[in-house]
Amino acid sequence: MSSTYYKLNVTDRKKFGTKESNQIRKKGFIPAVLYYAGEKNNHISIDKSVFFHALQSSQRVYEIEQGKEKQFVMIKEIQYHPVTDEIIHVDLMRVRRSEKMTILVPLVLVGSSIGVKEGGILSQSINQVEISCLPTNVPENIEINIENIEQGQSLSVGDIELKDKEIELLTASDINILTIQAPGGAEDDVEEAEETEGDEESSPELDTPDQKNENNESS
Repeated sequence: MSSTYYKLNVTDRKKFGTKESNQIRKKGFIPAVLYYAGEKNNHISIDKSVFFHALQSSQRVYEIEQGKEKQFVMIKEIQYHPVTDEIIHVDLMRVRRSEKMTILVPLVLVGSSIGVKEGGILSQSINQVEISCLPTNVPENIEINIENIEQGQSLSVGDIELKDKEIELLTASDINILTIQAPGGAEDDVEEAEETEGDEESSPELDTPDQKNENNESS
């Protein structure tokens, strides 16, 4: 968790529209909007190079300065150009350090499981979970130790043990995170099913009492 925040260089925008936005981008900035519940939206621009570095950092909450006042924000949405994949617009949401926020954080698997060492296959269903916490308590990630997971075993969200009791997991506890599957397990099941079907087809049919009577009469 971080007590310091990556600072984004932002400036207020007075003009809006496609033409103005394109001019902003040519100058090395990204058009953006800053939201906060109950307050008027602020149109700003963000230094492109600084924003790229912020995205590569492990932080989820960033610091900006408006009118010599520090504010804390998180990314609400990023819009990309459909052809070039260039970032063309960003929506930021203001957060208060004294108010809990909802955010997605990545899951990091730690260690090599017993099941994988024995030839099992790790199948991961999700790689992030939703949590509620104060902006000052946002973890870079949540680590999950998988060393003791054997073949045929699974881990769900309910198995996560958070060190910080101030953090609340919002993702449903029964959602699967990962499973260690036995090698060739699915194929073995299919082969077993085919063998069972073959046995059923090859087993002799028994005559019913009516069929026995008909056979005796015809003889």
